Amino acid sequence: MRTFLLLTLCSAASLLNSCQQPAADTQTIAATEAAATSAQTEAEARAAVAQFVAAQPNPALYQLDSASVVDVDTQWQVLVPRTDWAGRMPNKAAFEVSKQTGEVRSLMVK
Repeated sequence: MRTFLLLTLCSAASLLNSCQQPAADTQTIAATEAAATSAQTEAEARAAVAQFVAAQPNPALYQLDSASVVDVDTQWQVLVPRTDWAGRMPNKAAFEVSKQTGEVRSLMVK
């Protein structure tokens, strides 16, 4: 009886370990691998954000055609409206694109 219980617990533990999701940093890593070039122009920054958003769980929530881009020294800041945030403030997701590396990372919006 104890052997059966021990085997059941061990198999349940291994099942739980195999179901764990990867850390949030994998989104940045995937975006970095996808954007191996620099983003020197506004169009390249928009394209890098579009690639990053396409890798998100619900890319249809982002309205990329309505994105606004701001030049901030060595980076681009891209604000993309979200359909599920309509009627609330802030209603845009923020992304930062490195001009030198093309790396995209999401920013917290207050």
